[in-house]
Amino acid sequence: MAAGSRVTLTIGDLAQRTGVPITTLRSWERRYGFPRPSRRAGGHRRYSEADVDAVLAVQARRRAGLSLAAAVQRAVQQVEAPAARSGSLFAELRRRHPLLRPQVLTRRTLVAMSHAIEDECCARAADPLLFGGFQREDFLRSSYDRWRELARTARRAVVLADLVDPAPVQPGALVEVALPHESPLNREWIVVCDAADLPACLVAVERPGQPAGPGRSFEAVWSVDPVVVRDAGRIASSLADELRPDWRSGPALPPQPDPVAASEDLHRAMQLFDRVVGYLDARDVR
Repeated sequence: MAAGSRVTLTIGDLAQRTGVPITTLRSWERRYGFPRPSRRAGGHRRYSEADVDAVLAVQARRRAGLSLAAAVQRAVQQVEAPAARSGSLFAELRRRHPLLRPQVLTRRTLVAMSHAIEDECCARAADPLLFGGFQREDFLRSSYDRWRELARTARRAVVLADLVDPAPVQPGALVEVALPHESPLNREWIVVCDAADLPACLVAVERPGQPAGPGRSFEAVWSVDPVVVRDAGRIASSLADELRPDWRSGPALPPQPDPVAASEDLHRAMQLFDRVVGYLDARDVR
């Protein structure tokens, strides 16, 4: 479902508008996660005009000779593309989730939090989709062995930096995405682990006007809410589509069911952890 569209159509309306039978639409949803409806109370599906356009686009691409899987993948990319228009994962994630509370943190604290997420992902996450944003190529190189190991058991592991000569995309290998000079991602710190059993993300933007060095500070948000993490992964995927369209080469990524939002207890635990991190970071600065 496209963000910002009015969600008023039933699955019967969608079938009538596109000529695709209801049983086929449900089959596509089970196999590919497309079209992705909004759910009303009681579980009733609702769709938008953008979903109509996306289904019609799939049919047009099928007539042009594409396989169903390829046609659906392109339609999904087209629906999700508006999420990447700002070019910033930090900005888009905060726009979608305004209740995320930014904290000003030092680079040292971000390194510790990033390593914690990476270590847990390597030890426990099953078949994760991973994104890492490193700003500079030399920052990436210092973490390359860690991320190459993460890539061994991931659905995909993608790293973004100002790379001059990114490596060719190979099955099971770390995917390198080069950032152009003008990309907002050159100022962003990203760790996204989208996994059903261990969702976690940390996204930060470097504060302007700072001298280079280890004392830099960032405005950061983090979450283990599965819905927030899934959105971070989708936005990162859209950004990667624009910067390196072949990053999805190889077997198609299997569709993932929509996650369930975090419980109130988990939100309270995250708020407590926010305070702990703030105190530790302030002590580190002193």
